[in-house]
Amino acid sequence: MTALHLVPVGAARPGEAARPLHALARISFGPVPLDFHRLAAEFPAVHSGLALAGDADLEVRLACTGPAELRAVAAALQRSGAARVRIELVLRSLDPGPPPIRPVS
Repeated sequence: MTALHLVPVGAARPGEAARPLHALARISFGPVPLDFHRLAAEFPAVHSGLALAGDADLEVRLACTGPAELRAVAAALQRSGAARVRIELVLRSLDPGPPPIRPVS
């Protein structure tokens, strides 16, 4: 049996836990917009965010130590007044560039 590695696991910084579980949180604001900077300060799993116009108001990139931290961040987003939080796991990261050359069978 092999394990599924969702994204390449980089080395953790000294003193920090590895964060192999990457996800995107797409958030629709409730009556009051969420404070992204407060979220980033409170949760080390928050790596970056995008303000959006469309179905979601905010997209937050998360890098979690595991499923428990991901659940905790999702629950905190709901408690902070989000009307809707949708979590999507990142299976792999895609970088622009030439496509990989595959041998012909």
